[in-house]
Amino acid sequence: MSKISSQEVKHIAKLARLGLKEKEVEKMQEELTSILSYIDQLKEVNIEKIELQEKEIFNRTREDKSLSYSGIDKLIELFPDKKNRHLKVKSVFKKE
Repeated sequence: MSKISSQEVKHIAKLARLGLKEKEVEKMQEELTSILSYIDQLKEVNIEKIELQEKEIFNRTREDKSLSYSGIDKLIELFPDKKNRHLKVKSVFKKE
């Protein structure tokens, strides 16, 4: 694996919107080169004789139930602008 160029590191940093100083670019060159060489080593590993264990996957769900809060009526009562049990809030979008 050849060493990653500083131009490649700067391009990757630009895509990731990272501002790197020159020392950081050099450090990233070494680290990325090391990571990619390790990936090349992993590609050479023979995995044909490895058996995969499949486990049953299922969703754990809970009963959908409403939690009661004894103070909610008092909170609604204190809200300045309401209609029945619906609270009115200011619009966040402007009409044009």
